[in-house]
Amino acid sequence: MVVKFGLLGSLVVHDGTEPRPVTGPKVRVLLAALLLGAGHTVPKDTLKAALWGDSVPASADASLANHLTRLRRVLATVDGSPAGAAPADAGTGGRLLTVAPGYRLLVHEGELDADVFDTRIRAAGHAHEREDWEGVLRETAGAMSLWRGTPLADLAPFSETEGPALRVHQLVEARLQALEWGCDAELHLGRHQDLIPRLTSLAAEHPLREGFHQRLMLALHRAGRQAEAFAVFHRLRRNLVDELGTEPGAAVQQAHQEVLAGAPRPRTRPRPRPRPEPARPPFQLPHEGDSFTGRESEVATLRELLDATAGSGGARPGPAGRPCHIRPVVISGMGGVGKTALAVHVAHRVREAFPDGALYADLRGYSVGGARTAHELLARFLSDLGMRHDSLPDDTDDRALLLRDALTERRVLLVLDNVRDAAHVAPLLPAGGRSAALITSRQLLADLPGAVKVPLSPLAEPDQHALLARLCGAARVRSEPEALADIMAACGGLPLALHIVGGRLASRPSWPLALLAKRLTPHQGRLETLAMGTVDVQRTFAMSYLAVRDSHLSLEREAARAFRLLGRLWSGLPVTPQSAAALLDVTEGRAAAVLDVLADAHLLLNPEPDRYAFHDLLGEYAAQRGEEEETPEDRKAALLRLLTWYVEAVGAASRAATRESQSPPPLDEGPPGGGPALSLPEFADDEEAIRWSARELPALQQAVTVAGELGRSDMAWRLAVGLFGYASTHWWTGAWDACLEQAMVIARARDDRLGQAWLHRRLAVAHGMAFRNEACLEHLRTALDLFTERGDLAARASILGNMSALYLQMGDAEQGLVHAELSRDLYRASGNARGEALLLSRFADTRRLTGELDLAAADYRQVIDLLRGDSHGVFLATALTNYGDVLRGLGRRDEAFEALEEALGIRHRMDDHGGTADCLVFTARAHHHFGEWAAAGATWRTCLELAHKHHLTQRIEECRAGLAALPQDPGGR
Repeated sequence: MVVKFGLLGSLVVHDGTEPRPVTGPKVRVLLAALLLGAGHTVPKDTLKAALWGDSVPASADASLANHLTRLRRVLATVDGSPAGAAPADAGTGGRLLTVAPGYRLLVHEGELDADVFDTRIRAAGHAHEREDWEGVLRETAGAMSLWRGTPLADLAPFSETEGPALRVHQLVEARLQALEWGCDAELHLGRHQDLIPRLTSLAAEHPLREGFHQRLMLALHRAGRQAEAFAVFHRLRRNLVDELGTEPGAAVQQAHQEVLAGAPRPRTRPRPRPRPEPARPPFQLPHEGDSFTGRESEVATLRELLDATAGSGGARPGPAGRPCHIRPVVISGMGGVGKTALAVHVAHRVREAFPDGALYADLRGYSVGGARTAHELLARFLSDLGMRHDSLPDDTDDRALLLRDALTERRVLLVLDNVRDAAHVAPLLPAGGRSAALITSRQLLADLPGAVKVPLSPLAEPDQHALLARLCGAARVRSEPEALADIMAACGGLPLALHIVGGRLASRPSWPLALLAKRLTPHQGRLETLAMGTVDVQRTFAMSYLAVRDSHLSLEREAARAFRLLGRLWSGLPVTPQSAAALLDVTEGRAAAVLDVLADAHLLLNPEPDRYAFHDLLGEYAAQRGEEEETPEDRKAALLRLLTWYVEAVGAASRAATRESQSPPPLDEGPPGGGPALSLPEFADDEEAIRWSARELPALQQAVTVAGELGRSDMAWRLAVGLFGYASTHWWTGAWDACLEQAMVIARARDDRLGQAWLHRRLAVAHGMAFRNEACLEHLRTALDLFTERGDLAARASILGNMSALYLQMGDAEQGLVHAELSRDLYRASGNARGEALLLSRFADTRRLTGELDLAAADYRQVIDLLRGDSHGVFLATALTNYGDVLRGLGRRDEAFEALEEALGIRHRMDDHGGTADCLVFTARAHHHFGEWAAAGATWRTCLELAHKHHLTQRIEECRAGLAALPQDPGGR
């Protein structure tokens, strides 16, 4: 079979005679995604994520269908159809089948280079095990002939996403393993002299890969070049110590011993050294109860890792040809999340893979009484493995060497529980052979060299339900579903909390679930309720907190202060390094380091880059610590700094999103504390600013409330007014209206006239966006009076311009023109050239309304050119929509739809549902105008669905009217 599809390098397609072009980046990514799942159904959602990442547009289904059509044309050429032929679909025997819930690409055996490569690698591995050295060379050469470079090399950023990146890593690792096996074959066939140049190059290219260095040492030694072999060893050792803090592994040490011995050893497998064995293998795993629930994915991952380690003998091919290396496995997570239970559960299930024993130790890394030392545990482990206690050396490092030596030829599982940090556990780890270490820690242990991380999150809701049913009875939890939901929410998915709740209910069969649910109300004794005997959620959290609060490291003590302040002042909302820097009165860099300390200790969650948040229960505990350990003065100062940051940040977002002709004046007072200047977010364009505002909306809403509680009307109204940019695309949610009304209550209570003026001005905009025209006009008139009272020309000009827009929206061209001219005169008087230029759109709107379409088109073109230079997406989309409507009236169909399509693309990109509906209305009218009834109907229905989803009342009525106006017999158009 001829290889027709290539992933090992840039993406290629071959028809058996010559390469076939695959044009268009989206089609190439689509083909790669299907080839990675060749022979299996790839869901549509997976393909959309491959094409658009996290920014899947509303039109994704239609776009995906277009790209699939183009791909089918490419695939037709692979099987001999002429270029340009109609692509075969799922029903005509084509390669690309439509199979719910997605698509399946048929690739026959031998047609995909990556599959052939994997097959060759597996065959090479089997030949290596049989010591069939000619077979090894034959299979590795066949695999290498397919390698054209890094897989998917031309498809970034798709190739850097999680699934493709993992496959690329597997293939790259398989290639390196194959190269090592090929070198073994050459060495065993006595070709060490020819091998030296290639191994020298590979060792230089991979300075930390021990396999190449070990084989280079042997080749040099067998060529009589001992001095160079020693140099290779010492260079590798220096690199490993400097970069990873570890010594070379057993295979390299063995090669080093061979070089030290002088004469080359015969090329046979070394016989194991005799050693004393214990009478029976130690088995020290704790008893496992019968309540372990869920964690299927983590259990499967851990079993695969540990089974592969036990069976690898150092390194041999695993799934997809990737090599298995001896690596510590770290289960990390917050206190109470079930790390120990998972480790013990898995350890019992891999027991057969470790016939030489299982050693267990609780290192007590967070115990108030102090952690157990590696020195004492090494003594215990060595004794358990048969070494006399009185023969142990006094030095810890020497004991660690003895343990590594004792484990080299054994298959022992070490379960090391409650590790404090990497230094705490490093001396206890095996360095080679088939032994494995399974570690649990509240720290990520990111600095533990080569460790595989398996982080634990709280239990999923179905597993929470199953665990409680197991603990206190399925019928009981079914009987009160609402109370059960409240209990699970109060426990936050934490297995420790769920076990306490389940145990308490089991011991009190007469209790209704509602009684316990009430006791678990947040901040009303919930943490005190989550305790039973020696099992106590609060005490578990305290161990983690006290470890950082009482640390000898200043950064960890700062992290404890941040934990207290964030918990007491902002526990229910995420923070960033910038906002935390304001709260803590430190630089952004220092704040980032502090937050990372908390995240590494699982005292904070880090769900996405640069965003940190509390688990609900930990947030309540942190609030208690802040209340008890921080003074009221310090808490208030920190809160005012944070509110000041939000005022400044949302103001910057509003300016970037709207290019507003006038912004509110700055706060009279700066943040308390006199620390570093505030570090504010920077926005490349309006889209970025609006997305930031949408993401921060819950925090901004909370900030308005807190500002009111502190009597800071000046902050409250600026926060609400600053959401202008957010509202430009999200006005339909009603969130902005609510913030403005809340701030208005605060401003009136403090008799804040400036705040009231700005709030009336923005409330008018909110009502206008929602077509509440009378309310809009009332607020505009009030705002105009207040700003006239202050003598603010710029504000009056802007308000008159808004009045013009409102009258035009109401269909009153005369008043629209009058107010536009008044606005223009004030802009000129105040020297605001930009405001005057943007007012041109009002004059264009007037001419469109009065039927002067040629003049309106010319005005809109000027506005569009101005906005393109200004990178202002929202206003540009509005201008393009109006321009498209004018072109419709002029009968210029293609130009009209071109403008409307560009506007719709901007709306989709900015996730602007209200603007999308506006654009769809004008597009439907254009189709209707040109007699394209089917397209008009489809567009009206799309718009109606969107309007219903987002409660766009005005658009719902327009869509229904548009559909009703369509001819009953469209005549096939």
